[in-house]
Amino acid sequence: MRGRQADRVTMVPVGDRRLRAAIRPGTDGGPPLVVCNGIGTPLEALEPFTSVLDPAIEVVRFDVPGVGGSPVPRLPYTIQCLARLAAQMLDELGYDRFDAFGISWGGGLAQQLALQYPRRCRRLVLAATSTGSLMIPASPRVLRHLSSPRRHRDPAHAARIAGTIYGGALRDHPELAEPITLATPRPVSRRGYLYQLTASAGWTSLPVLRLIRQPALILAGDDDPIIPLANARLMAALLPDARLHVYPDGHLGLLTRAAELAPVVSDFLLSVEPGARRAVQ
Repeated sequence: MRGRQADRVTMVPVGDRRLRAAIRPGTDGGPPLVVCNGIGTPLEALEPFTSVLDPAIEVVRFDVPGVGGSPVPRLPYTIQCLARLAAQMLDELGYDRFDAFGISWGGGLAQQLALQYPRRCRRLVLAATSTGSLMIPASPRVLRHLSSPRRHRDPAHAARIAGTIYGGALRDHPELAEPITLATPRPVSRRGYLYQLTASAGWTSLPVLRLIRQPALILAGDDDPIIPLANARLMAALLPDARLHVYPDGHLGLLTRAAELAPVVSDFLLSVEPGARRAVQ
């Protein structure tokens, strides 16, 4: 429960915008882990996972514009612009270097942060995500459900489709999706959701994956209807320094298997960097 008690929630001014952020202090003074959420998902949704990460790791979660407590912008944005906004938010919070963590839609943002800020972004964790618009797609049935924010606004509807779109443990236990469907402090904005869809529709990392030089950890479920496992295998093959961890579950494995996957992420983030290891020797 340490993470729940220690998180500090604040509104961060970034130019003419404000981003709602939650900061869990770490104990070792290392770079914070900035968490990029899935589409339509507020910062509360991944707290069950981030709260069981090693206490040494500082964690910054935030709502993108139009989601959760961050106001809806007047105009759409691109993934590149959002990466710059996130970097400016980290500046305001006093962070120079950081590790980037992205799940699903947020995996694109995390990859863009690594590309745009190679000197600031130290390590990269990608969970249940892909290379964006150029990917091995989900089935049309799943894509139809993802085109609307209804599952974030209607818990009964979310329970009905949970097994179909999330797979894994949710096929038999759709109630496990509640951290996603009930996390938002207010109804998901249709315009904010549309802006996220628009941003991802025109973005892909596929041609530039080899330029991401940071050590990367890829987490993928073997039963993920939204992001088929082949996408993770492709990313692991193209990223210069990547390791792939496949778990027996679906799209929300970070929630259903938090106790199992949090140590995998913690060990990756806290392992000694090659340069530092040589210095110690």
